[in-house]
Amino acid sequence: MFIVSITYTSELDQVDKHIENHVAYLNKQYSLGNFLASGRKVPRTGGIILSSVKSLDELNTIIEQDPFYKSQVASYEITEFILTKAAPDLVCLLEE
Repeated sequence: MFIVSITYTSELDQVDKHIENHVAYLNKQYSLGNFLASGRKVPRTGGIILSSVKSLDELNTIIEQDPFYKSQVASYEITEFILTKAAPDLVCLLEE
């Protein structure tokens, strides 16, 4: 499991030029089963993505498709972790 922390490196007006394409990218990754959750940081300095892909290499390839990445308006920090406990509604995320 991975946490992707996105931090905007450009002004919001530059980031906003890519929002529509970024949302389409997110929707595609959800439909492929690569992303489990995502959302904006508060204050709006970036976002967070929870990913269930199997490897860091696979995740890096996916991130390289993000319009934010392609347009260089954001940086990415990836944290890999092994999910060992979850609330009852999230038990399906536990790795076997």
